[in-house]
Amino acid sequence: MKPWSRLFVLRLAAALLATVVALAGVARAQGEPPPLKPEEIEALVAPIALYPDSVLVQVLMASTYPLEVVQAARWVKANPDAKGDAAVKAVENQPWDVSVKSLVAFPQVLVPMDEKIDWTQKLGDAFLADEKAVLDAVQRLRGKAQQAGNLQSNEQQKVIVEQAAPQQTIVRIEPANPQVIYVPAYNPTVVYGGWAYPTYPPYYWPPPAAYYPGGALVRGFAWGVGFAAAGAIFGNANWGGGNVDIDINRATNIDKNYSRTNVGAGGKWQHDASHRKGAPYRDAGSREKYSKDVAGRDGRNDYRGREGAGGDRGGAGDRGGAGDRGGVSTADRGGAGDRGGAGDRGGAGDRGGAGDRGGVSTADRGGAGSRDNAFQGVGGGSASQRDADRGRASNQSMANRGTGGGAGVGGGAAARPSPSAAPRPSAGGGARGGGGGRGGGGRR
Repeated sequence: MKPWSRLFVLRLAAALLATVVALAGVARAQGEPPPLKPEEIEALVAPIALYPDSVLVQVLMASTYPLEVVQAARWVKANPDAKGDAAVKAVENQPWDVSVKSLVAFPQVLVPMDEKIDWTQKLGDAFLADEKAVLDAVQRLRGKAQQAGNLQSNEQQKVIVEQAAPQQTIVRIEPANPQVIYVPAYNPTVVYGGWAYPTYPPYYWPPPAAYYPGGALVRGFAWGVGFAAAGAIFGNANWGGGNVDIDINRATNIDKNYSRTNVGAGGKWQHDASHRKGAPYRDAGSREKYSKDVAGRDGRNDYRGREGAGGDRGGAGDRGGAGDRGGVSTADRGGAGDRGGAGDRGGAGDRGGAGDRGGVSTADRGGAGSRDNAFQGVGGGSASQRDADRGRASNQSMANRGTGGGAGVGGGAAARPSPSAAPRPSAGGGARGGGGGRGGGGRR
C-alpha cells in the first residue's frame, strides 16, 4: 500500500472512531444507561444461580413481567393452601404469562420476587438485553460454588458437570426426584467462597420462614419444603446456545391460551410484550424491540396501578386526588437503569442496601422504599384510601364553589390539574362535576 493510501485509511479510521465516540456521548447525554458489567450481572443472579435449571429459567422469563409477578404474589398470599401443581391449575384462567403462572407452584420464589420488585425488574431487563450474558454469569457462579465445595449432589438435587467444549464446562442442576422440586435459599457471600466484587455486592434475602422452617443455613444453604410441581415445569436452559428453550406442549398444559407464535425457531423462548403492562424497558434496544408491541394507554394504566385487565381500578373514588394520577411519576419508576453502582443507588432514598445485597445484614433496606419507587400505585392500601378521601373532598369543595353542576361557564371540559398544583375550578363543569383531578395512588 502506498504511503498516501495508508495515511488516508488511518485518517478515515480515526474519523469513524470519533463519530462512534460522539454518538456514544449523545446517548449518555440523553440518559441511556450503559450496558451492565459482567460483575453487575453476577450480583443480580447470585440469589438464584443455584436453583434447579428448570426453576431458574422460569424465574428469568417471569422477571420480564414484573407487574404480573406482583399480581401472582398477591394471589399466593390470598390462597396459602394452594400448593404445587394444584396452585398452577387454580390460576389457569388468570391473564398472566405462562411463566408467571408456573411460579405460583413455588411461593418460596415468587414471594421474594414480589418483595424485591426492584431486583426483579432489573433481572428481567438484564435478561432481555442479553440472555447469553445472564446465563454465562450463572455458570461462572456455579463454578465458584463447586470449587468452594458447596455445590454438590444430595437428596434434593443432582449436580451434573459436562465438558461442552475444550474451554467450556457446564454445570447443570436437576431435582433428585423429578416429581418433587426443592428450591434452595442461601447466602451468596458464603456459598460462592466469598465475593470478589465489593463494588457490586450480591443481592440476598433471608429464607422466608413459611417455606424454610427454622430458617437455619447449613454451610450457607437452607432447603426447606419440597413441592410436587412437575406439571409447572415447561422450560429449560440451552447453555450452549445461550438461550431458554420451551416445551410448547407443557406450556399449553399450564395455559390453554398460550400462543405458539410466542415461541421462536427450535422452541426458543420469546418475550411477549403484551404482558409487560406498561413497565418501562431499561435500554433503547429493548424499547425499540418491544415497546411498539405494547397496547399503549392500557399498558401505561396497568403499570400505574389501575390494572385495567382485571377491572380493578384502585377502588371507588380512587380517581379524585389533587393532581394525583394513581401511579409512578417518570422520576419514580425506578426500573430504567436504577442500578447506580454499589448499594443500588437508583433513586433518592432507594439504596437497596447491604441487607438486600451483601448477605452482611438481614435488614431489609430495599423493601418498601424501592418497591414504591418501582411500582407505586400497585396495591396502595391505606395510601389509596387517603387519596380516595382527598378525591371526594376535592369534588365536594369544587361543588360548593358553584362552578360545577349546570352548564357552567362555556360548557367545556373540566380543567386538568397540573402535576404540582391543586386542581383549578373547571371552566365548564358539565359532566365532570366542576373539578376533581384524575388522581389515585401516587403523584405524577
